[in-house]
Amino acid sequence: MSKDQLRPSDVLEKIERVRQARRRKFYLREEYITLSHGSGGKATHNLIEGVFAEAFANPLLDRMDDAAVFAIEAGRMALTTDGYVVSPLFFPGGDIGKLAVHGTINDLAVAGAQPCYLSAGFLLEEGLPIVTLRRVVESMAAAAAAAGVTIIAGDTKVVERGKVDQIYLTTTGVGRLLADWPLGQSHAQPGDIVLLSGPIGDHGIAVMLAREALDIECDVQSDTAPLHGLIAALLEAAGTGVHCLKDPTRGGVATSLNEIALSSEVSIALDESAIPVRQDVRGACEILGLDPLTIANEGRLLAIVARESVENALAAMRAHPLGREAAVIGEVRGTPAGMVFLRTDIGGTRVLDMLVGDPLPRIC
Repeated sequence: MSKDQLRPSDVLEKIERVRQARRRKFYLREEYITLSHGSGGKATHNLIEGVFAEAFANPLLDRMDDAAVFAIEAGRMALTTDGYVVSPLFFPGGDIGKLAVHGTINDLAVAGAQPCYLSAGFLLEEGLPIVTLRRVVESMAAAAAAAGVTIIAGDTKVVERGKVDQIYLTTTGVGRLLADWPLGQSHAQPGDIVLLSGPIGDHGIAVMLAREALDIECDVQSDTAPLHGLIAALLEAAGTGVHCLKDPTRGGVATSLNEIALSSEVSIALDESAIPVRQDVRGACEILGLDPLTIANEGRLLAIVARESVENALAAMRAHPLGREAAVIGEVRGTPAGMVFLRTDIGGTRVLDMLVGDPLPRIC
C-alpha cells in the first residue's frame, strides 16, 4: 500500500491531534455564516480549517492542495457524482450529511465497486448557524469513518440569504471495481429473479412526516445506510450470477424496475404479497394516498440474479445486517418488453409504471 493511501485504523490518532490543534488555532468567533465566509479570504480560511478540516482530517486532505493526489490499484475504477437538497436537514434516522455519504457510496456499490474516496461541495446560505453546519459536517465524518471511506477534497461557497435553503451538498465518489463481468441495468435476462433487501418506503415517509408535521402516530426511521458491505457479500456468494444491482432511491422500487425493464428490453412481474413494507409505512401511505412502491429509499438494494444463483444470493443477503429481511419479490420475463406488472393481493394484475409527478420534492 502506498503511503498516500489510507486505512481508518492508521489515522485515528492523527485525526484527533489535528482536530485539537485546529480548535486552538482557528476558533470561529462568528455564530452564523456570512458572505465573508465565501469570499476566499481569511474568513473562508478559518471556516475551512475550523469546521471542515477539523472533522475530515486525514493525510490526503491535510495538505490543503487544490487537488488530492492518491495511488490506486491496477484495474477499473468507478466514479459518481450526486447532489443533496433534502428538507428538513435533520430527520428521524438521518440528516443531509449522512445521506450524502451513504448515497454516493451506494451509487458506487451498485456498479460493483468498492468505495474508496469522496469529495464534498457545500453551498451555504448566509445566516446559517455555524452549529448547524458543524453538526452536518460531523455527521458526514462519522458516516464516512463507519463505512471505511475517506473524504479527501471539497469546496465551500456562500450565497445571499434566501438564495438557497440552508445547505445544499454535492458529493463525488471514486471506487475500485470488484465485479469483472458485465453488471448493470441493461443486463437483466428472462428467467432471472428479483431480490429486495428489506422493507421499502421508510426514508420517504420519515422525511415527509418530519417536514409536514402531520398528525400521524407512527415511528418511522429513514433507512439510510451504506450498501457496499452487503453488495460485496452478495457478489462473493453469487458471482457472475448477479446481473443487475440498483438502489431504489427517488421514484422507489417501481421506477427502478421500470428503468431496468426498459434498458434490458425485458418484462418484470412482481408479487405484491412478497414485497416487504412496514405496517407504519403502509398505514401512512394509505392515509396520504401514496404507493409504497414509488416512495424513496436510501438503504435498500434491488438485485437481479440468475435463477440458479438465487439460493446463494438470498442466503448471503440474509446473513448481512442490512439484508436480514431480504425476499424474492418477482421474476424477469421476455415480453412485453419494457413493462413491469404487479400481481395484486386480491388476485389481479396491474401495470406498475414509473412515478408520475413529484409527491415529495427534495427527498434526498
